[in-house]
Parts: sequence; structure tokens; C-alpha cells
Amino acid sequence: MATPCVIVGLSGGVDSAVSAWLLKEQGYRVAGLFMVNWTEDEQGYCTSAEDFQAARAVAEELAIPLHRVDFSVEYRARVFERFLADYAAGKTPNPDILCNREVKFQPFREHALRLGADFVATGHYARLEQGPDGARLLRAADENKDQTYFLATVAREHFERVLFPIGGLTKPMVRELARRAGLPNHRRRDSTGICFIGEREFRAFLARYLEPDPGPIEDEYGRRLGAHRGLMYYTIGQRRGLAIGGRRDARQAPWYVIAKLPERKALVVAQDAQHPRLMSKVVRTGRFHWIRRPLPLPDSLHARIRHRQPLQACRVMPLADGGLEVRFESPQRAAVPGQYLVLYLGCECLGGGEIAEALGSTG
Repeated sequence: MATPCVIVGLSGGVDSAVSAWLLKEQGYRVAGLFMVNWTEDEQGYCTSAEDFQAARAVAEELAIPLHRVDFSVEYRARVFERFLADYAAGKTPNPDILCNREVKFQPFREHALRLGADFVATGHYARLEQGPDGARLLRAADENKDQTYFLATVAREHFERVLFPIGGLTKPMVRELARRAGLPNHRRRDSTGICFIGEREFRAFLARYLEPDPGPIEDEYGRRLGAHRGLMYYTIGQRRGLAIGGRRDARQAPWYVIAKLPERKALVVAQDAQHPRLMSKVVRTGRFHWIRRPLPLPDSLHARIRHRQPLQACRVMPLADGGLEVRFESPQRAAVPGQYLVLYLGCECLGGGEIAEALGSTG
């Protein structure tokens, strides 16, 4: 019987490198697959070329073949265009969730299987439990690195024949394994942000694709405090970049975005980090994507509305349109349309849905 082949998504980072090393140690035939998702980068902010060289060095050290595939067309159509459309609509999108759903677990997985893989593996901090009724997605052992939030809208069938080799490890353990194995990238820093944004100034980047649409900055009573360049540049709860500090007619305290009023192009701010308009006990989602839907739904579940947020106790009620109404025990700050609410039962990630609206702390 032939030794099973695993194709690992090698990104150039230490997590995918250790995943490949572990699988090879376990006796699999291992190959790497490097994805190119973004090619438009005349100013050098995207590190794709550098990442490929790092992935190639790892493949050479492990003596495994490395494939390279260009998914930039799929990425632009499925992730970037949606990203721009959401910003233009006043939302705050999460392209990492879209990338996992639309690229890493669709064309990547399909391409790897066409290359002859028996299994596909990535360096995600998550765990999978395969059962007779399908896969269950479980939180990682390292709660600080857990990435189930970003995987919550991946179709359940796309987790079949998928391995997450480092899901049971902590980040320090991964770094130490990389050092012991002599992997050339064991000290390489973790990537931050999205490839097409990188370290560049976010407003300048958006302005290349979306026309600025300025308007007034107002306090909650309608008093004009200044001007903004476009609602798309701001998100609910934002503190930095408002340029309205040091006013004689206001106390010396930070300002926070508490609302966006597209009909008047107005950005509303207040000097209260816990302003009632920032706090919500009820969040409603659009159509919810279930990885596994327990029936009946338990009375008590947990959710998070952003990556790395501690799990929040909640109760869930299905809506007629396929969405959920989620009532939290404690008010949630800055539940922003366009971001995602992800639901958990114990350590199992049940799925996720885009936030459509948030109701006040007394909702």
C-alpha cells in the first residue's frame, strides 16, 4: 500500500514549515504548495517574493518538492472585490475570513487534490475531529493563537481530507520544534496584516480604488467638530486618526467613533470609550453558516465578534431569513456590520455569520 501523500500549504512562515516537518516525521510523503494571491505591488509592500524564497528554503531543508500556483485572479474576484464593495457600503470587512473560505479551502484544496494529494495540510492553529457525520472544528490548544474564528465560514465538506498538524501545540512549542529541526525560518517573524495592504498607509491604499467622499465630524448633539475624508476610512469604536483633539470647548479626553450616518455623510464621535451607542447586548447576523448545527440548540452557548476576543456567554434564537439573533450576557463593544459573529459549543466552533446589525445595551 502506497504511503499517503500530504500537500502542505507552505507560506514561508514557521507554522506551515513545522507542519510539513511534523508530517514528514510521521511518515507521510510530503510536498509543499506556495500560493500567490496578490501580484499588484509596485511599491514593495507585499512580501510574496520574499515569502516564496523562505518557503523554497524550507522545502530544500526538508528535501520535499515545492509547487507554486497563482490564485491572484480568484483572490481578486472572490476576496478583494468584496472587500472594496463592503468598504464602499460603510461596512468593516474581514478579508481573512473570505480568504480562508474562498481561496485556501476551495481552489487551494482542489488544486492539491488534483496534484495527487491524499490529504491537504496547513499551518492553522485549529483542530479537526473527523466523525461519521463529518468534520468538527475545534479550538486550538493555544487559545491566544486559535484561528477557528477565521475558519468559521468554510464549508464542512471542505474540511474532509484536511490536517492541522500544529493545532495541539502552542506557539513557543512550534518555534522550539523549528529550532531543533534546523528549519531556516525558525526565527522569522509572524506575518501581520493582509498581503495587499502590508505595512502601507491604509487610507492611501483605499483611495487608489475608492473615491474619497468627505463630510462632517459631529458630536452626538450634532455640533460640527471637523471634517473627514470619507466614512469608509473609519470604523465604529475607532480612536486614532480623527484629528479633532485639543479643543477648547471639550474636555481633554480621547474621541471615539460611535456612529456613521451615510445619508448625511456624517461621522459621529463622543468622548466615552463605553458610550451606549458602542455597546450592544443583541447582535443579529445575516444568513448563518453552520459547520455543525446541534439540534435542538443548547440554551447556553458562547460567541466572539472578533479574533482573540475571550468567549462571551450568549443565547441564540434562529431568524426566519436564516440569520441568528444573539443575546449576550454582557454588552459587546463595537459590534460592527461586516465583521463576523462566530459561535461555539464548548471547544467546538459551530459556524459563523456576518453581523448585520447591533442593538443597544438595553435591547
